[in-house]
Amino acid sequence: MTDGILLLDKPLGLSSTAAGLRVRRLVGASKAGHVGSLDPLATGMLPICIGEGTKLASEILEGDKVYRFQISLGQRTSTGDVEGEVVENAPVPPLAPGAIEEVLKHFVGDTLQIPPMYSAIKQGGVPLYRRARAGEVVDRPPRKIRIESIEAIDLKGPLLDCRAICGKGTYVRVLAEDIARGLGTVGHVTSLRRESVQPFGPDRLVTLEQIESTQGIGLPWVTLDEAVGHLRLVSLPPETARRMAQGQVVEAPEALHLALGETVRLQGPGSIFMGLGRIAAPGRVAPKRLVAEKASEYNPRPSTRP
Repeated sequence: MTDGILLLDKPLGLSSTAAGLRVRRLVGASKAGHVGSLDPLATGMLPICIGEGTKLASEILEGDKVYRFQISLGQRTSTGDVEGEVVENAPVPPLAPGAIEEVLKHFVGDTLQIPPMYSAIKQGGVPLYRRARAGEVVDRPPRKIRIESIEAIDLKGPLLDCRAICGKGTYVRVLAEDIARGLGTVGHVTSLRRESVQPFGPDRLVTLEQIESTQGIGLPWVTLDEAVGHLRLVSLPPETARRMAQGQVVEAPEALHLALGETVRLQGPGSIFMGLGRIAAPGRVAPKRLVAEKASEYNPRPSTRP
């Protein structure tokens, strides 16, 4: 298989970009891309979209992520994690479990978060981390994020283990600093693991060693249709599927009561996944991202025979 998604268990010390390039080389794919970057010091689920799977990356990016992370209380670093220099020390007050839970409750729901300087966000075409390395500090507009839930798992001395379910765009390093501040001290992340990315479970994680030993054969690939299985399904009959493959807006009774602009997954005759569509009007679907080789089955090239 060269079109699908592999759920890589990213190892410690490897950047997301480097991990994606290694997977691409190991499976012999023409193109690949990762979804939702993880810092080199983070481990865990990194979806690698292979081939036509890259067209689904934006939909996967919308899914919630589950993180397990440890906060070292009492010290704040320049980067928010163990890679940075300690820039502030503060005493850690006595922390009762009930007091911790009370603080964590304030982070659940929609909130605004200021991205860290050490991030890949660009200002003026320059990534913030480059400005940070040059000693610059620039204003960063806050971004809306959503925390679905957060809980304290364990507290041993100054080390607080937490698990959080977050929406896209959440920086756990900033969340950890904010939690420490809410507890009356400072802190930084010492370990971070992404346990899952919606809609995928952790049972299908694969390592680089597994991919290298198999070259991708026999691994628990996520198929294209499965990767967007959380989207509503619109089935198209043969002639409608052919016109969709040609880039036309088509009529689909199944889409009559769907919301304008909603993204749907398209299925042609024989339950063949064609890609993604968009509700253009009541009962009408426009192509959004079609899977090339599947769409071509309904859009054959005209014969060149005389």
